[in-house]
Amino acid sequence: MAKARPQPEAFPESTPAIDGIRVGVGGWTYAPWRSNFYPPGLVQRRELEYASRHLSAIEINGTYYGAQRPATYAKWASETPEGFVFSLKAPMRIMQSRVLANTGAQIEDFLGGIASLGDRLGPVVWQFDIGRKLEREDFTAFLDLLPDEVDGRRMRHVLDVRDSSFVDARFIALMRERRLGTVFTDSRDYPSFADLTTDFVYARLMRSRSEIETGYTEEELAHWASRARQWARGQHPDDLPYIAVNGTPAAEARDVYVFFISAAKERNPAAAMALIRQLQQ
Repeated sequence: MAKARPQPEAFPESTPAIDGIRVGVGGWTYAPWRSNFYPPGLVQRRELEYASRHLSAIEINGTYYGAQRPATYAKWASETPEGFVFSLKAPMRIMQSRVLANTGAQIEDFLGGIASLGDRLGPVVWQFDIGRKLEREDFTAFLDLLPDEVDGRRMRHVLDVRDSSFVDARFIALMRERRLGTVFTDSRDYPSFADLTTDFVYARLMRSRSEIETGYTEEELAHWASRARQWARGQHPDDLPYIAVNGTPAAEARDVYVFFISAAKERNPAAAMALIRQLQQ
């Protein structure tokens, strides 16, 4: 009979949001993390349980390629502690539709499924990749299809538009008018702008480096901790790029979601935990 694999001692109860700031990574299944994030002997089926107790949010990329069954979302929720949230990417079949205004039924089906996450449901990211040319009238009609709530729970929609020719002052004004979020992407590859358009901030940090154990230097993480605190206080950091600062909606406080994504992916959990430590100081 095969010997049972040893399991780590009890996990911490949770890593709660700090002053409304949640920090996480993309996904939780990645082989290199089994040697530098997950403890030895941890079975794969417990990786979400472990990750969700060391981070306060996870962005799910897999839903871009295919939605899961409601029962799967409910299972994920059951494995995570109170206060933890998932953000999810909307399916590619919606985002690449020829006519966005005709995707209402697909949007309803997707959102109805992820509602099974209950209070673990965070922002939904609607990602339009590079090469996807958008027509403003069709795009505006698409925004009309995004509901304010599902099953009595408020929805937080985030528009990640990667066509730099579309991301301009008109786009920012439309997002503010609809109170929809945009993505601040710290990357050389995608439009990078920190304009605030609603009562929360969604940031994707994409510059981790393999040669640094925590992906970013302590000084860099200290700067991101300072920016996250400013966002949480309703302010906007003055050292980030903007398109149209005038017209920023006033807010005494904002929820903040910071994700370490891509780049040196093997370092992202360490980067996220290092930022959490900075915020706890």
